Amino acid sequence: METGCAVEGFSVTEAGLVMEVGCAAEGISVTELSFSAQIANLTRSCRFLLYNIRRIRPFLSHEATQLLVQSLVISRLVFLAGLPLWAIRPLQLVRNAAAQLIFNLPKFTHVTPLLRSLHRLPVVARIRFKTLMLAYKAKNGPAPPYLMA
Repeated sequence: METGCAVEGFSVTEAGLVMEVGCAAEGISVTELSFSAQIANLTRSCRFLLYNIRRIRPFLSHEATQLLVQSLVISRLVFLAGLPLWAIRPLQLVRNAAAQLIFNLPKFTHVTPLLRSLHRLPVVARIRFKTLMLAYKAKNGPAPPYLMA
């Protein structure tokens, strides 16, 4: 059974999977928007990249590994404000695995000191920092013009 409505003569129906500008959204409806498909695809691709970097890790210096992980893995992670904890956790696990790979440490190594030495915040703290920084810039001037209005 399809649900939908008409908007200015066009029929709008609910879809199970929608592709828009290379971004898949599963379960699109008027009442609910779930990023589970995007998060699963993102973490899968990041883990695959980490796996491949780990295979060549013995041939890389610490700085080269850090640059490679930053440019290929960490730059793909997008942290959105308002995501529930179940959605943030896989992103944090990818960041933890990336830090362990940079320092060439085993899987069960405590990761907090590693993140501190890399000057990286946990995902929840980074979301809060980015949101507060954007609000500060919007109030005090150096924000984009569309936020200053």
